[in-house]
Amino acid sequence: MIREYRTIEEVAGPLMLVKQVDGVKYDELGEIELPNGEVRRCRVLEVNGRNVLVQLFESSAGINLANSKVRFSGHGVQLPVSENMLGRVFNGMGEVIDGGARILAEKKLDINGTPINPAARYYPSEFIQTGISTIDGLNTLVRGQKLPIFSGSGLPHANLAAQIARQAKVKNKDDKFAVVFAAVGITFEEADFFISDFKKTGAIDRTVLFINLASDPAIERISTPRMALTAAEYLAFECDMHVLVIITDITNYAEALREVSAARKEVPGRRGYPGYLYTDLATMYERAGRKMGSEGSITMIPILTMPEDDKTHPIPDLTGYITEGQIILSREMYRKGYLPPVDVLPSLSRLKDKGIGEGKTREDHASTMNQLFSAYARGKEAKELMVVLGEAALSPIDRLYAKFADAFEAEYINQGFYENRSIEETLDLGWKLLAILPKSEMKRIKPEMIEKYWKTEEGK
Repeated sequence: MIREYRTIEEVAGPLMLVKQVDGVKYDELGEIELPNGEVRRCRVLEVNGRNVLVQLFESSAGINLANSKVRFSGHGVQLPVSENMLGRVFNGMGEVIDGGARILAEKKLDINGTPINPAARYYPSEFIQTGISTIDGLNTLVRGQKLPIFSGSGLPHANLAAQIARQAKVKNKDDKFAVVFAAVGITFEEADFFISDFKKTGAIDRTVLFINLASDPAIERISTPRMALTAAEYLAFECDMHVLVIITDITNYAEALREVSAARKEVPGRRGYPGYLYTDLATMYERAGRKMGSEGSITMIPILTMPEDDKTHPIPDLTGYITEGQIILSREMYRKGYLPPVDVLPSLSRLKDKGIGEGKTREDHASTMNQLFSAYARGKEAKELMVVLGEAALSPIDRLYAKFADAFEAEYINQGFYENRSIEETLDLGWKLLAILPKSEMKRIKPEMIEKYWKTEEGK
């Protein structure tokens, strides 16, 4: 039997204290019924004896302490799941917002999920093709990996996220592939962009969208990524799908966490964020992976905007510790008009070696990747020297490297948001650009590979 309590002691911002409560647990879902019959939702944040601190999902305005009733559900926040979720749009609390019928749930799952036992994990080893050269060719995404994108305010990470969601697939496999897309704390215009882009390109048919607007309550911002991951876990581990989870923007999530922490008067950590930010992010990121006994997998691309483009800010800093690399977007590339504006040299995928090579991508992938990195780094150095000393001071070979760097940025990095390159096209483009340099400079590629794949500068 669900008991009702009329013992609300006080309301402070998004928090409410209820006294003389029995049998209530942390994270339990509750409802507040106002005298006019309106119902608002809440969640248990703290239990101290018979006193319970709850957090409101909606506004606290108009709550009458004496006449409002509180009841608790006996369970945490749950998401009704079904394979019919594909192609649908939900809000941050898992409610359908696309005007269609409600989901007929196969089951209801707690949004906090259950951690994957490290001993029951498979090592990520299969290539996922995103159709983007700077990722596929140089910072390869592997099935089961967590590979964040570090962006800056005003950079087109939304377009990049939509492009990955449209184009991503597991190469050489007919297995079912799905995308779970969570937009956290975005504007109405951004939400409209994602929904209309997915519908226009047909990507919506294999996508589950969770949209949380900037005007929604902070508590909903905290639940949105977990809703998305719960849907992903169901599709991956119970429907045997390969699921790509894209969450944008983790910075908005962390800001909501800081807001709630401040309302609870917790002792702040770095930059005012709660001391448990690392743990909290890890409970989300570590839900990605491959599990023994299941054909499905969860690969995660969290996107975050670095405040003031600062890589040492707590959010990118802690994310870098937990995840397996990062793709960094560059303001310099964006100013040059190169899209997507990926900064190749500081970007890194720690698992790229596991997902490339013969039978996965192509036998020449690893060596051409290393040669392109090396040549581009030397070309950038040559261009910096050119600025200081002038082009005449450079050796002929350094001038060639500078020419290579310009061509690499203009052709390899710059591909636009609507070009979908296969891994073969990306590797062939790499060989075409390397032909700007003499064969004698190919020090990271085996002679037999050069013999097989070398192209003249004209691409013959």
